[in-house]
Amino acid sequence: MSRRAYDQACSLATALDHVGERWTLLIARELSLGPLRFSELARSVGGAPTDVLTRRLRDLEANGVVARRELQVPVAATVYELTDLGRGLERPMFELARWGMNLQRADEVVDLAPSSLPNAMRVLLQPPPDASFVVGLRTGAHDFTLRARDGWIEASRGAADDADLVLAGAPVAVLAAVVVGRDAEHAVEIEGDRALLDDLRAMAILPDRLRDEARELVEAGVLDAAASAA
Repeated sequence: MSRRAYDQACSLATALDHVGERWTLLIARELSLGPLRFSELARSVGGAPTDVLTRRLRDLEANGVVARRELQVPVAATVYELTDLGRGLERPMFELARWGMNLQRADEVVDLAPSSLPNAMRVLLQPPPDASFVVGLRTGAHDFTLRARDGWIEASRGAADDADLVLAGAPVAVLAAVVVGRDAEHAVEIEGDRALLDDLRAMAILPDRLRDEARELVEAGVLDAAASAA
């Protein structure tokens, strides 16, 4: 079956012809953190049927958005990664995610997967152009690094040796420590520059309704439950 297309002389329609199919942007979301094997990508995307994921990757490769690369021995595996063209999706993708917060409920992030934490932080934080920092995130057995420069945050898997600040805890607890503030710090381990944590709170942009819902969750003890389950 051929892919559906809008067949319109419109750049938005053209973009959707190439990345508008279901699961496609979620593939780009996961690969924005770095290369992944097919099995890793299938897990992190969350629920995409294997045959559908295969077709989406094939289309993205054909359109120059994703490339396959062979890792050398001793790893000896095939990974998928974003091309330069694919990297260009990141900014519009995260702007769309910020718009999506207007339709989201705070309780929907209570069970946020560890692999989703770094991109959730990238959506939430909007640093000024002169901000420069490195933040480490640790949740369960997973480590991630956020690097801010020129008003943009890059994220990658793995711990940073040069982190200015490290936040460790369940994903919902880390987000709450930034969104709610000091009242939510008790469920997070904080290492490094605490002044930077205050700066991050000032950079956190989200609808007032969502922030109020987050406060209510903290008051209801959701963070304590998340910490116990971690």
